Amino acid sequence: MNLSLYHLVREPKVKLDKNPLLLLLHGYGSNEEDLFSFAPQLPDEYYVVSVRAPYPLPPYGHAWYAINFAADESKFSDNSQAAISRDKIITFIDEVANLYPIDSDNITLLGFSQGCILSYAVALSHPQKIKRVVAMSGYPNTEIFSKSYEKNDFTNLKMFVSHGTVDQTVLVTWGRKAKELLDSLHIDYVYKEYPIGHGVSPQNFYDVVDWLKKT
Repeated sequence: MNLSLYHLVREPKVKLDKNPLLLLLHGYGSNEEDLFSFAPQLPDEYYVVSVRAPYPLPPYGHAWYAINFAADESKFSDNSQAAISRDKIITFIDEVANLYPIDSDNITLLGFSQGCILSYAVALSHPQKIKRVVAMSGYPNTEIFSKSYEKNDFTNLKMFVSHGTVDQTVLVTWGRKAKELLDSLHIDYVYKEYPIGHGVSPQNFYDVVDWLKKT
């Protein structure tokens, strides 16, 4: 069965009646194989699904939305494309949950960079669908959240937020804005910084896996 977004799947090593889902969302100019390299080290009970973003970026990458690197933060992103991608991810989650024996009440998003920005948008727009978010090296863009998202019920949502202190691609000052937003929405989160650039250090990954196991 062809789903609406191309993806890779690692089936759970521990089969339950219904298994949790860990959905991986890559960054700008990358593809579904990037984060999927983490799959062997991720907890055994998860369906690990890594999704390819819908907009091709030659020669071999993809994007969730266009970026204008010459613009300031307010004009940096194509928010209309980003909102379309947000909705595509929601549709895809429903498709995957229908195709595989997945626990719809136990869905985690793991996003890096642009995938992180989309993870914020999906989870804060539809917190009833998402239980956990691992938000790495991105920032919350409230322009692509659903209207009146502040009124949503975030009681069951947990987040792990991380950023590199010397990130030159997405500045850590942008990433730190998540803390004020999550505090204002009373969301349960962990925030960590690492002395790295735009990437995932071994310690960052170890902390993510540890957090997933604890939550």
